[in-house]
Amino acid sequence: MGNKVHPIAFRLGNLYTWSSRWFGEGKRYQDFLIEDVKLRESLMKRLKPAGIARVDIERSINKVEVIVHVARPGVVIGRGGAGVEDLKKEIAATLKINSNDKRAAKLEVKVEPVKEPNLNAYFVASNIADQLVKRMPAKRVMSQAIEKTMAVGAKGVRVRLGGRINGAEIARVQHDQRGVLPLSTIREDIDFASVPALTRSGYVGVKVWISRKKEG
Repeated sequence: MGNKVHPIAFRLGNLYTWSSRWFGEGKRYQDFLIEDVKLRESLMKRLKPAGIARVDIERSINKVEVIVHVARPGVVIGRGGAGVEDLKKEIAATLKINSNDKRAAKLEVKVEPVKEPNLNAYFVASNIADQLVKRMPAKRVMSQAIEKTMAVGAKGVRVRLGGRINGAEIARVQHDQRGVLPLSTIREDIDFASVPALTRSGYVGVKVWISRKKEG
């Protein structure tokens, strides 16, 4: 089960909630879904220097709220909040919200700090992917990432790479694990992320599982 079921989808409703929270019928559903996918992709690229970990989108009848979780909030906020205003304009353009139209939904943008970035699977996977693109040895990159994550209090970590690792002629899979990862236990807080690394030899898939200690 552990290798076949998405760890976060497996725990939806018990530990985690949906990253997009709204209701839409008929064509509204597909329009909202496409907008969310486009917005999330653009924000992940734009806010990468800020160490973005997750984007939550909430919609109501006359309000759209975008919550951005980043490791370095100051990079997003900017001097005097100028960065948030620029971000708001970009989001409004993506969602086709006209601020001059009184009937348009009200847009709110919140920037939430990530307490410990090395316990976030997407942040760790992105760092590994960036280092692989810079042609650093895969084994060393995996080992360092796992050590950092375990050092900040993780119960267990697994990193899995797939593709032409280190420029090998034949694609292969390489993985490393420390600690315990009870993937079949629903009450366990396990974060998961999959990020591709576009190396000179082609895509190398990076998957990270992190078993985190429950707060309280």
